[in-house]
Amino acid sequence: MAALFLKRLTLQTVKFENSCVRCFGKHIVQKTAPAQSFPIASAPRLSFLIHAEAFSTVEDTQNEGKKKKKSQTAFGNVGRKISQRIIHLFDEKGNDMGNMHRADVIRLMDERDLRLVQRNASTEPAEYQLMTGMQILQERQRLREMKKASPKTGPTVTKELTFSSNIGQHDLDTKTKQIQQWIKKERQVRITIKKGKHVDVSQNKMEEMFHQILQTMPGMATFLSRPQAVQGGKALMCVLRPLSKNEEKAYGETQKTQKRDTLNQDQGNDKESNVLHQ
Repeated sequence: MAALFLKRLTLQTVKFENSCVRCFGKHIVQKTAPAQSFPIASAPRLSFLIHAEAFSTVEDTQNEGKKKKKSQTAFGNVGRKISQRIIHLFDEKGNDMGNMHRADVIRLMDERDLRLVQRNASTEPAEYQLMTGMQILQERQRLREMKKASPKTGPTVTKELTFSSNIGQHDLDTKTKQIQQWIKKERQVRITIKKGKHVDVSQNKMEEMFHQILQTMPGMATFLSRPQAVQGGKALMCVLRPLSKNEEKAYGETQKTQKRDTLNQDQGNDKESNVLHQ
């Protein structure tokens, strides 16, 4: 009887353990089931990538539009690619031909062997002009010259050069050439001359060195600041700058006047000598 009781007790214990395992397994499955929804939740990440890609495409399109706008503003032949249906046309002599259909404009280009150039895109309709190839070339040259003549708004660059008062003539010539190159590149040059060691040099002698350097660049440079003592009187410093366009023009006119006066004076002296000989 005791053995039978133990056998039944063992069987009940096994059944109870199996039921507990099944219940625990269901509980685990229920807890872990939401984890399977993570792949579905990744969908917003895909939409974010698509949005970022679309934004990048718009930015690229804007950059392309800027490049096209820059290319359109450049002076040159438009050809047959006229974007507007009606344009305001001027002929090769600048005469106003009024508003005209682009088909008629292309016909005139073919008949007269002319090119088409955009004059003003901000008007309505846009203004165009018929021009020859030579006229376009001349206009481009004129625009380049205007660009060169326009004042530069960038910061002024200043170069510095320091040497001793007992410098040799060869070294002085080398440094003078360097200064000339900087002046040609529209640079200002700060020059400092220090008194040489164990050499008694007067201030006037050092000032003469500055004027000697300046005299090698007639019509190119002038003093921005004249020689003055620095470092407690142990050195002299000045700043040279390139001449402005107006100063260069005035210098050229002065040279022409001096040459003309010299020539007239020589001719006058020749006449006086001829009269004396007679």
